[in-house]
Amino acid sequence: MDIFTTFFNLAVLQRSLPLLLSGLWITLELGIVSIVAGLVGGLILALLRLYATPFVRALAKIYTDVFRSIPLLVLLIVIYYALPFVGIRLSPFLSAASALTLVSTAYTAEIFRAGIEAIPRGQFEASEALGLSYRHMMAEIILPQAVKIVIPPLTNNCINVMKDTALASVVAMPDLLKQATQAQALMANPSPLIGAAIIYLAFLWPLVSIVARLEMRFNTRRRS
Repeated sequence: MDIFTTFFNLAVLQRSLPLLLSGLWITLELGIVSIVAGLVGGLILALLRLYATPFVRALAKIYTDVFRSIPLLVLLIVIYYALPFVGIRLSPFLSAASALTLVSTAYTAEIFRAGIEAIPRGQFEASEALGLSYRHMMAEIILPQAVKIVIPPLTNNCINVMKDTALASVVAMPDLLKQATQAQALMANPSPLIGAAIIYLAFLWPLVSIVARLEMRFNTRRRS
């Protein structure tokens, strides 16, 4: 058997394609849910860390530091395997989504915080001079500018979340990697794993290119 028969067996790839596509759909669903929840949670956490009371700011900082330090795989195993001992039993999808969201929220909060702090102080002072309330100042003046700054790192974080969905296979979630692993076992050939890698590359490569273009555009505008 040569390398093509072993790793690029077209007949095996064709038979395993339905399994891979079903796993891809679950991977995309898990990634999108985690990304959206992480964006919302990260923005709220960033605002709390910047403008809440000292006690709440301290809690927000602890959350951010803790969940940026815990390996995602460890957190996923704790949620799925340890929580049932205290009466909390989550499905594989909810366990994976919870772990991804908790970690994504921490990283997203830091990204939003850095973006808000990058806004010149004069923008805040001008908003206060105009008599804008805190809500209107953030919604109409500060956040629109901050979002433009944080788009590249946020997009990069979204890519990382989508790649990390592969870890969901450890809790028996039928995502793309899990389906590829099952297809490999059924067909006694590693070609499905190569097929999964190609699928990951196909939908993540365009996102990587978008990040590169956004970073280049942002750096050009900042220099000008």
